Amino acid sequence: MGRLISTSITSLDGYINDEQGKFDWGVPDPEVHAFVNDLERPIGTYLYGRRLYDVMTFWETAHEQPGLPAVELDYARLWQAADKIVYSTTLAEPSSARTRVERSFDAEAVRALKESSDRDLTIGGPGLAAHALRAGLIDEIRVFLSPVIVGGGTHFLADRVRLDLDLTDERRFANGVVYLAYRVTSR
Repeated sequence: MGRLISTSITSLDGYINDEQGKFDWGVPDPEVHAFVNDLERPIGTYLYGRRLYDVMTFWETAHEQPGLPAVELDYARLWQAADKIVYSTTLAEPSSARTRVERSFDAEAVRALKESSDRDLTIGGPGLAAHALRAGLIDEIRVFLSPVIVGGGTHFLADRVRLDLDLTDERRFANGVVYLAYRVTSR
């Protein structure tokens, strides 16, 4: 059975972007990126909301860009090899291979996908992840805390959700980023 993992790079105050929608402050340096790549190797399926999918489709053709660093080429290969499910009411067709579109989030379908999967799954996009949190589907939460306070924007975690967590991993990077991983112990 695969685990469903929610991961994000956030500001110290818990935002994935600022009030202008920018997240350039969270772009991982090579050390953090290599660590992210290692975390992503076991992932078989990405579950995305529409906006995050639009950002992530960069990786579909990233390998064609001249001079792309090796760590980013590695990530592009990982991303391209995984299946993707995009939850969107407006996306007509996906713009990446191994991708299908679902019109609405169905907790029971995601539960069945987890149970039938021999690899882990990730869920991205705060709105989509909120549905999974509220349905008790997320098994692990991973956060990369960036050394910045942005004061507003889009929160990583959903409001009005109470979960108990056990810290399972932590790491501090030279650039000040701190990685924390938590297993969900109560739903």
